[in-house]
Amino acid sequence: MSRNEGEPQGDAGAEAQSSRPHSLAQKLKWLMAHRRDARGRAYVSRTLSQAVDDLPDPPASTSFALIAKLANGGQDNPTVKTVLALCRALGDVPPAYLLPHAAYDDLDALEAFEDPLARRVLALLRDLPESEVLKVVAHLEARRGHLGMPSPPDDGSDAGKPKRARRRRTGTEAARYAADALEGL
Repeated sequence: MSRNEGEPQGDAGAEAQSSRPHSLAQKLKWLMAHRRDARGRAYVSRTLSQAVDDLPDPPASTSFALIAKLANGGQDNPTVKTVLALCRALGDVPPAYLLPHAAYDDLDALEAFEDPLARRVLALLRDLPESEVLKVVAHLEARRGHLGMPSPPDDGSDAGKPKRARRRRTGTEAARYAADALEGL
């Protein structure tokens, strides 16, 4: 994730923090901000709770207070039924996305894996030599261009990943930053 997208800056722990997987709270907040409810608005705790209740055969009932606790990190161990309900209400998000592990931070990859046709393509590519796979990729990229489709994001992109919240400076850190800035004048 690039620094201009909200990653903490200016502290020694920023580099170590950037390699950590996103938490359930970060991922849920990102989904709520980027997915739309029935009225076309970003979700808040109440509208997401209502969306869960409106599901046919909801796997669980979730109160807006529980959703707020999950999104704010006050609770980080929901039941499987709660995770399934939230994922269905948010547009069939793969439940693995909410797991706090770096391997599950790529929402685009998880959604592609949910598609049986995408899994079939991967199975067909699995045993091909790398040179043949690169030819197939080049052909697919050219075909997308001919169809007028945009290029998909490159590997390692931040598409579908939540932005990290910017860390606020303490009063002491803010004073030190201001003094350092004044010395540079």
